[in-house]
Amino acid sequence: MPEPEYAIVGLIRKAQGIRGQVVVEPLTDKPDVVFASGSRVFAGTSAGDPAAVHDARGVEEIPTLTNSDSRPFKKGLLVQFEELRDRDSAELWRGRYLLARFSELPPLEDDQVYLHDLVGMKAVSPTGDALGTVTTFYELPQGLMLDIETPRGSVLIPYRPELIIRTDIEARTIVINDTLGLIDASLGGE
Repeated sequence: MPEPEYAIVGLIRKAQGIRGQVVVEPLTDKPDVVFASGSRVFAGTSAGDPAAVHDARGVEEIPTLTNSDSRPFKKGLLVQFEELRDRDSAELWRGRYLLARFSELPPLEDDQVYLHDLVGMKAVSPTGDALGTVTTFYELPQGLMLDIETPRGSVLIPYRPELIIRTDIEARTIVINDTLGLIDASLGGE
């Protein structure tokens, strides 16, 4: 499977005003870098894939937006993109995910991981016993939840420091501190 080229960095919630500004929910730890003046983002899907369109000649392209200004707004950002100059053009982007190329993002710190990297990782106990495989994740108001498929069914585990001991990108494993018995309790274990 090829390595993904893009990361989801935001979601356009709605148009704001008459000059083409949009309210963006940032989905990145570094919105000040991703949405800095001159940076660009691409139209995407909720799966993190580019949302390609065909122009009048039938040529496939990925719609691109260039940031001219952004500022904090309520619980997100108010962003002006160069390509959106009126409310009608901004409305066409409502509900659209925004992507950035990994090559244009700041490098991750040692304790960080891209969300898409979690899917397919093996969940293991501190002693190395296999617990299951991460099938998806959910971003809830309470925080990130991992859906782990175990031999006895699916279990939701919070991605929190008190439960996740280590995430090893190279080994593709997540070490879970299951001293609380969350996996067994969720599956009706003893």
